[in-house]
Amino acid sequence: MRHTSKSIAAVAALSFVISSCDSSASKEIAETPSDSTYAPVETKDPNSDYAPAFEGQTRVAGVKTTTPFDVKVLAEGLNRPWGIANLPDGRLLITEKEGTLRIATQTGELSGAITGLPAVNSNGQGGLLGITTDPDFANNRMVYWTFSQDTPEGTLTAVAKGRLADDEKTVENAQVIYQATPAHKSNLHYGSRILFDKTGNIFVSTGERSDIVTRPLAQDLNAALGKVLRITPEGKPAPGNPFEGRNDARAEIYSYGHRNVQGLAFHPVTGDLWEGEFGPRGGDEVNRIQPGKNYGWPTITYGIEYNGNKIGDPIQQQEGMEQPVYYWDPVLSPSGMTFFAGTSIPEWENNLFVAGLSSVHIARLVIKDNKVVGEERLLEDQAQRFRDVHQGKDGALYAVTDGGRLYRVGKK
Repeated sequence: MRHTSKSIAAVAALSFVISSCDSSASKEIAETPSDSTYAPVETKDPNSDYAPAFEGQTRVAGVKTTTPFDVKVLAEGLNRPWGIANLPDGRLLITEKEGTLRIATQTGELSGAITGLPAVNSNGQGGLLGITTDPDFANNRMVYWTFSQDTPEGTLTAVAKGRLADDEKTVENAQVIYQATPAHKSNLHYGSRILFDKTGNIFVSTGERSDIVTRPLAQDLNAALGKVLRITPEGKPAPGNPFEGRNDARAEIYSYGHRNVQGLAFHPVTGDLWEGEFGPRGGDEVNRIQPGKNYGWPTITYGIEYNGNKIGDPIQQQEGMEQPVYYWDPVLSPSGMTFFAGTSIPEWENNLFVAGLSSVHIARLVIKDNKVVGEERLLEDQAQRFRDVHQGKDGALYAVTDGGRLYRVGKK
């Protein structure tokens, strides 16, 4: 769904209406005890008859936020926004799918298009994708991003870096530091998110490019497809990776057996890396990523083919392959995600928020002891394909949609 740009006045009016409506709703549910649970939020029939491996792996009890919060449309007219990163002063750096960056203030003012990045192939699911800033950005102004790159052999997921110019109109000295090979002639399943870890190295997620012929590469330790990778800021395998020193595996691989990973986030307390990935028809997953582990695709899955056929044998469990912490059937279509750090909205503390595309909502997952114990659907009334959700410097959640909107969701 695409929305045309509107005037600032119209956006402001829309923001006011949404905020007002949400305030009323918040007051109504505020009377509900905070520990109340409800029926699962998913009411549609699943695509398959597969049984979960454990209780609470899917269709967990519903929950409702009791703390009043505001939902505001800060801006419209972004050109297919995809990823969000924080700048030190609280502004947001946003990727646009066709290859430009924008900066947004916390009140919704948008910069012009920032250029200077390498050319992207924006066909299908490709384009300018995930983004993050250097931990020392305040001094070096370095930005890192992922994108779909053309090569003679096909397209691939690439990682690049460059310096945001002082005038914030261009990216200077952009260079590609890593390519997730092999390339493939497809415009599907690139992933991809990018995050710095506490050691100053970089996590990058990739997809397995969707086609039947590339699916097995998710299990192949000599291919970078369908993986979570860990590299240095120069694009080399990060030291301490699980397959370091092995001749039969790429040293940059951190975990494998993934389908199409568009969500990465660190738990604010444990520091664990979590990811979200698309299943096929059903079987979207949330996983807690552990080094060297195999997450199963395409050998095990809770989804089926889009045409209704089974995938593989089919099986949902196999020794040596990790189970998802949580899965959806029907799908959420999970893209970007973030954990909520802080106590401004008490019941959201350490909850995971997942941007849903075809499901047109943001999923709130309550997690205890690495298990999902509650689920809520937020902003479902907006009917937007949510592409990324990210916690800002001010503690609020910021979300972008395929339709070009920027939202702020935070305490009243």
